[in-house]
Amino acid sequence: MCGLAGAFLFRGTQDQHVIEKAVHRMCERMQARGPDALGYWSDSKVGLSLGHRRLSILDLEPRANQPMHSDDGRYVIVFNGEIYNFLELRRVLERDGEAFRTWSDTEVLLKLYARESEGMLSRLRGMFSFAIWDRQSRDMLLARDPYGIKPMYIGRCNDGWLIASQVKALLASGLISHDPDPQGQAGFWLLGSVPEPRTWFRNISALPAGSWCRITADGQFSGPYKYWDIGDSWRDAPECRLTLGEAQEVVRAAVSESVCQHLVSDVPVGVFLSGGIDSGSLAGLINDAGDSGMQGITIAFNEFQGRHENEAPVAAEIAQSYGFRHHVRIITRQEFDADLPRILSAMDQPSIDGINTWFASKAVAELGLKVVISGVGGDELFYGYPSFHQLPNLVSRWNRLACIPGARPAANLALALLTRRSGNPRWRWLTRQAGNLYGAYWLRRGLFSPNELPELMDGKYSPEELLSLNPGSQLETMVEALPADAMAAVGQIESMVYLRNQLLRDSDWASMDHSVELRTPLVDAWLLRDLMPVLRSFGRLKGKHMLAASPATPLSRSIIERVKTGFSIPLGIWVNGALGTTVAVPARSVATQNGATSRRWAMAVSKAVYAR
Repeated sequence: MCGLAGAFLFRGTQDQHVIEKAVHRMCERMQARGPDALGYWSDSKVGLSLGHRRLSILDLEPRANQPMHSDDGRYVIVFNGEIYNFLELRRVLERDGEAFRTWSDTEVLLKLYARESEGMLSRLRGMFSFAIWDRQSRDMLLARDPYGIKPMYIGRCNDGWLIASQVKALLASGLISHDPDPQGQAGFWLLGSVPEPRTWFRNISALPAGSWCRITADGQFSGPYKYWDIGDSWRDAPECRLTLGEAQEVVRAAVSESVCQHLVSDVPVGVFLSGGIDSGSLAGLINDAGDSGMQGITIAFNEFQGRHENEAPVAAEIAQSYGFRHHVRIITRQEFDADLPRILSAMDQPSIDGINTWFASKAVAELGLKVVISGVGGDELFYGYPSFHQLPNLVSRWNRLACIPGARPAANLALALLTRRSGNPRWRWLTRQAGNLYGAYWLRRGLFSPNELPELMDGKYSPEELLSLNPGSQLETMVEALPADAMAAVGQIESMVYLRNQLLRDSDWASMDHSVELRTPLVDAWLLRDLMPVLRSFGRLKGKHMLAASPATPLSRSIIERVKTGFSIPLGIWVNGALGTTVAVPARSVATQNGATSRRWAMAVSKAVYAR
């Protein structure tokens, strides 16, 4: 896990000193991403400069530092992430006569690229983003992993292109405009996270997950080209007629393999331990892999003592069951207040989540660990959210009701009354959005409504333009076609919207601010592909129960049946004190506790994250 940066100014209007200083500023902004080594490489003939900050995980020696050059000097790479199957790929290359000078996955990438170009991408199991400059053909390949676990941002300036692992790094270059992207910002207000490939800024975009692109020496940009669409696993999943026992074996084998792959490291690895099925199952499978001495980390809060939300006692039970050393880190309100400025500085794009992961990663770093395993993604993969049942039911019931003559206008009247009484403007949109899963998803996950956008965006944009935004249509653009199986369709939406744009993005900035690499065995395109034969059985056979039964010593019944709390912090209590009365939500906002907290927090971070 690292931070990469690059500047490619092709019109000759900037001297090389300007280009290199921009890359230095970007790397300085990403210091926490790679405190172990810092490297630069430039080619003044084409106006290119690359920078890299390294967090050493595989091959800790300086020989594995970056930018790394191929043996013949033709290729130069900067790489962020991990290739978990690099040893397998290395063995194949060695059989073909390749010799290696390091034990890093970076060198494997270079040699594969020299042989296969972008054709190698589908062979990589891992989380990654990287840039490879070809000094002979004078072009640069950019690529990103299928789920989008690792970020890659591309900035457009007057004289060329910039790349970085963070939006804030691109801004730090001094060459990128701060002009806002109204669609990216509107997406944040509607969903609570900025939807890719948009960002908060007009001239910065994310390279889409599972995609690659090229930039040539004369500044031509081609792409992005999709090499892996995780949506295809949901769309193409066959009907499953396997018995529970047969399906269980498929799940056990696939998840066990993913866990083993994610344990590849030359430094010690820890695991986030909550009281839930996802982290508990991973702990059991890690134990099965022979790593019984691992450290489990749990964060706890005084506000939750004696309440169901306190996960520490259940996490302790899991740790004891698998022989893990268990660390409980108490986070106080005073610590939250003191750390809030740093949290907002680290937050790369506005988000209503991520603070929990930030504090958990802080606890990991305090133990001297560089790598931690997270159970993020388990709910999206194994049908763990209530949305898997709620959304298909909502769509089915509304479509049946809408067939009754006069039902729609009557519903609109009733919903207008409900909107006034509840203060939640999304009710007003139900008859327009509940007819399909895209709109129904927004009704459940949405933050603000289009009616509120003119006020939220300070009147800078046409009210007619903002009110014309259709949340369901925006989601359809992000997710594209859905499978006919409704529960599989919800899994696809949750994975390509909430997981990708919020949970994974937040996991990246929150962990990297503490120089911690966060690994996600349940967010793995190869695992998803391996589970395709049973994917559509997870509603009928209870996917989370199959996950819990996967370790040789399964999770206890009490843990499986424990009411889900989520990876939560007492944000509602803390935010009200931290923000005081300085942040007010729009006049039409919902006043209920959970909704109001998220909306107040969204208002606060939108102003604070990019404060200068």
